[in-house]
Amino acid sequence: MYILGLNAYHGEASACLLHDGQIVCAVEEERFTRVKYSAGFPTLAIRACLAQAGISAREVDHVAVARSPRAHLLDKILFTLRQRPSAGLVKNSVSRVQHALNLPDQFAEAVGVPKGELRTTFHHVEHHLAHCASAFLVSGFESAAVLSADGFGDFLSAMLVDGEGKRLRTIGQVTFPHSIGALYTAITQYCGFRRYGDEWKLMGLAPYGQPSYVDEIRRMIRPTRGGYALNLDYFVHHVKPVYQNWQGLAPTQGIAFSDYLVQRLGAPREPSTEITQHYKDVAYSAQVVVEEILFHMLGVLYRATGKRHLCLAGGVALNSVFNGKVLPNTPFEEIFVQAAAGDAGLSLGAAFYIYNVLLKRRRDYVMEHAYLGPDYSDQAIAAALSEAGLPSNRMDEISLVEQTAHLIADGKIVGWFQGRMEFGPRALGNRSIVADPRRAEMKDILNERIKRRETFRPFAPSILLEATDDYFEQSYPDPFMLKVYPIRPEKRALIPAVTHVDGTGRLQTVDRRTNPRYWELIKAFERITGIPVVLNTSFNENEPIVNTPKEAIDCFLRTRMDALILGSYLLTRDDALGATTAVPAATAEAAKR
Repeated sequence: MYILGLNAYHGEASACLLHDGQIVCAVEEERFTRVKYSAGFPTLAIRACLAQAGISAREVDHVAVARSPRAHLLDKILFTLRQRPSAGLVKNSVSRVQHALNLPDQFAEAVGVPKGELRTTFHHVEHHLAHCASAFLVSGFESAAVLSADGFGDFLSAMLVDGEGKRLRTIGQVTFPHSIGALYTAITQYCGFRRYGDEWKLMGLAPYGQPSYVDEIRRMIRPTRGGYALNLDYFVHHVKPVYQNWQGLAPTQGIAFSDYLVQRLGAPREPSTEITQHYKDVAYSAQVVVEEILFHMLGVLYRATGKRHLCLAGGVALNSVFNGKVLPNTPFEEIFVQAAAGDAGLSLGAAFYIYNVLLKRRRDYVMEHAYLGPDYSDQAIAAALSEAGLPSNRMDEISLVEQTAHLIADGKIVGWFQGRMEFGPRALGNRSIVADPRRAEMKDILNERIKRRETFRPFAPSILLEATDDYFEQSYPDPFMLKVYPIRPEKRALIPAVTHVDGTGRLQTVDRRTNPRYWELIKAFERITGIPVVLNTSFNENEPIVNTPKEAIDCFLRTRMDALILGSYLLTRDDALGATTAVPAATAEAAKR
């Protein structure tokens, strides 16, 4: 049985294909369009999933999209009658409903098969139910408390669920217009980060601030008996459209905060201007208040379920600073946050909801890794190098790992392209840029030469799973880089390039079972330096993470990486410069940068 889950008509469009309950492929549309957070219908992601499985669309039994236009219909009607939102907001909502109801036609068009020739059954799964399914059903927990929280989806911003076996029982929810995600977005925009998805930046900026505005931000949101409520005076998303473009490639959004918020906090920062202490303090204060509300939600959830295992999903579950504080500060003993916890993971949740809940099939898949995207053979890599006019130096496994580890230890910046691409927002050792964490200057070097991003944003440590307790104050594993832990004080000076200003690190624990080559690389680095950690950042330059060998080569040439490891092939910048007499002028110029 083949089941295809989709996130469509929304940012982070994606597809996930199951075969008899096992993931064949899961991938975001942005990796093919090369537009970050691509919205609309995930045509290219669908085709990639089918190609990975080696099947045609005619063999797909079920297609499920994580959107249910009829969900919470009464709440929508009552809101419209009471609040009288603008015509633009109503029109935007109706347009998205119409697209969602047209699923069979859009799928047939995407796969190039007449609708009448498909044997597919089509399903709509409620947004937050898909989020909860994406976490619980692949967690390996037989029972767990589940929280989904984000901006909005199907008129909800949060859902509290009791997960038991193949059952997901809703025990609470927060409806539009109240949203902790909307609050975080509004403060992100106030601090000058206006693009869709910029919430990461607020989280990175927060440790530079002080809690000067905690009391003011507490006035923006308050805990309730079963959730939270916004003070809508500070926001505008309930009266006019803020989330504006879900049909095109690039999702866009309008300003979510009101003039009243400006009166209370002062003038918002304009993008690309200096980040003064004021905005750092606002960012810190927002993080404090968001954590307070989330801990309140977990308390509600624990009291209602009594479960010791916890699953988190939704965009708010990407707040890795909060995630790292859960186990030390709550009664929960185990926590699972899947790799694509944001909206990209909706496709995974929709697929498993159909397989496990609707069809009542056995739960026998556990997400232990995120290497679920396309992969490329050494033959394909050699062809890409040849097409670029670059030499191909193929190496055996031991030599490749040892030489790469020595390059990193010598202060070189290495592009590391291996195996199947990661699903989710984090590069986890298959589409990564790797560097030496011992060099404090490496953060500035990477930002100047490669990433071209804000200097306050931290870089992450990849650490051998078995060494975690030696370097971090928590040893609970996180293969998905979605938890921030304090680094042990005596270790911070050893790995300054991955130690944030507050002494923390957003770690990735690397297990030899799930990524043996990346584990061997870090182990080789440890033999050379005594440090079982490397700096890991995503293989990209202000673009989606690279997918193909050609994209990796292009990124390597236009930035100032020192070496590129593609599968079993090693290419240094000197190799590229040596080949410039025989390659096109554009490639030669890029290699010299």
